Amino acid sequence: MRTTIRLVAGSLSLMTGFAAGASAGPLDVPGATKALACSACHGPGGQSPSSTIPIIAGLAPWYFKKAVEDYATGRRPSPEMEPYAKYVREAGVDDVAAYFAAQSRQPTAVAVDAAAAARGRVASQQCVVCHGESGRGDPARSIPDLSGQAPGYLRNQMLLFKADRRSPGDQAVKTVKELMKSVPDDTIADLAAYYSSLR
Repeated sequence: MRTTIRLVAGSLSLMTGFAAGASAGPLDVPGATKALACSACHGPGGQSPSSTIPIIAGLAPWYFKKAVEDYATGRRPSPEMEPYAKYVREAGVDDVAAYFAAQSRQPTAVAVDAAAAARGRVASQQCVVCHGESGRGDPARSIPDLSGQAPGYLRNQMLLFKADRRSPGDQAVKTVKELMKSVPDDTIADLAAYYSSLR
């Protein structure tokens, strides 16, 4: 009888352990399964290993939701992003935004040229008014964090601003577009290297 009780107790303990383990996987976090479509390009948990695809791990929900809405409506033109943004909007943008916001963001692993970053630091004085000395932006003014982001992504976005191909007609980014028009392309690459190097 005691042996039977021990066996039953042991089985229950083992089953409880399996049940606990079953809910501890990365896809059991709220919003994780909805975010899989994003992670395919942006990396597991949004930690992009690419130089041209941004890190969205730890991204502020307000910024994520604005980007999704802008991509989905065509206000921020991107043939690649528009269908995914529409999917996220339908799947539940609040859930997906909360999932990525909860992920631990690590600075990009993409190396930058130290000399370019040094030049970019000098050139960045015109950017400090909005993005701050640390490049972390100002959520209260809807200004995003640039620090540790992939250098190729930062460069591409600045060039899109310069050519008025990012968010055309958006008055909120009119000032940065005017600024970018006055910045040579080589300096844009240096600025991207600098902000990418910030930790």
